[in-house]
Amino acid sequence: MHRYATLLIAALASLSASAVDVVAPRPDPRPVALVAGLEDGPLKRELAACTDDPVRRASFSLGHRGAPLHYPEHTRESYVAAAAMGAGVIECDVTFTRDKQLVCRHAQDDLHTTTDILLTPLAARCAEPFRAAQFDAQGALLAPAAALCRTSDITLAEFRTLRGKRDGFDPRARTVEGYVWGGKAASDPLGPGTGTLMSHAESIALFQQLGVQMVPELKQPVVTMPYDGMSQQQFAQRLIDDYRAAGVPPGAVWPQSFNLADILYWIGREPEFGRQAVYLEDAESAAELPVAAEFERLHAQGVRIWAPPLFALLALDESGAIVPSPSARAAKAAGLELVTWSLERSGTLGAGQNGWYYQTIDAALHRDSDVLQVLDVLARQVGVRAVFSDWPATSTFYANCTGLD
Repeated sequence: MHRYATLLIAALASLSASAVDVVAPRPDPRPVALVAGLEDGPLKRELAACTDDPVRRASFSLGHRGAPLHYPEHTRESYVAAAAMGAGVIECDVTFTRDKQLVCRHAQDDLHTTTDILLTPLAARCAEPFRAAQFDAQGALLAPAAALCRTSDITLAEFRTLRGKRDGFDPRARTVEGYVWGGKAASDPLGPGTGTLMSHAESIALFQQLGVQMVPELKQPVVTMPYDGMSQQQFAQRLIDDYRAAGVPPGAVWPQSFNLADILYWIGREPEFGRQAVYLEDAESAAELPVAAEFERLHAQGVRIWAPPLFALLALDESGAIVPSPSARAAKAAGLELVTWSLERSGTLGAGQNGWYYQTIDAALHRDSDVLQVLDVLARQVGVRAVFSDWPATSTFYANCTGLD
């Protein structure tokens, strides 16, 4: 295990899950290691001068599902870790249970890979029970192991009995235990094997304690809407209602959705929240991104923040340097602010094959430290408002060092 991971885990271990009223941002060894690995030049010299500086919370740094490279996503432990890394804004992806209560999960249908539900009596409630992998006589895989468990299969009370785990499974598993843990032991060297699940309302209360802003994403239901009398608009309204009930100022909430209808609903019906609603981009490649006229139309409809994946905002110039993409320039020209996702979600960067998030700039990335070059272009040339990260200490460090909020 990397030395910086060991050091951070020791620091985070001191944070009690029940005592989070004040979690001051703490120094993180990873940014120091990234700076050390940068090529010599102005950026390295600038950032190296900050490696001993105190850490301040930064709204530029968004905790994507908390800090899921340390603790299972959308758990209390992951959220507290993100706050300790200086994230000024933390995300709860919002879906609902069978009794229409809002909870934090990345998808309505991911309980079988992100929780221990298959190891509990609630497995009997899953939409599709566990099926072991099937092999032929020579050991070739005929059919992968599978299951399907949704938040809408269970009630909120039942949801609270589950434990979150790192997202993953073993498609070759012959047993449910092997499927759940992906062929690995339940213990994880980067953090606990499981974490505490949270309702949306509980996440709001925790974020208030932690002193961070909130960026909830309304997840697209996999069940047919209306669901038991709840329409999509009522679902969108209930998300906002939870913040009003908790007394959270609209300026501290950045509601997100990939569904433009949700964004327009908030703009029209909840303008205090809708004015900073974040419209998430679902393009899979640069060829699918909106063109200038579409950005102008979004702005005319009241959308003010566009949030595409990293690759959408970056390109390579003729010399191979990372520069703002045509889409980034067009969106800014239309008057849209930019947020992007998700830094440090593709594993260690190297020479080529750096994954989906970096598809437009793959040839320019040669080492893990180049993530700081990416951040620098996003901040100084593209002009993004904020960056989602699975290890938000990196974006916090960059923001602190360069004077970003």
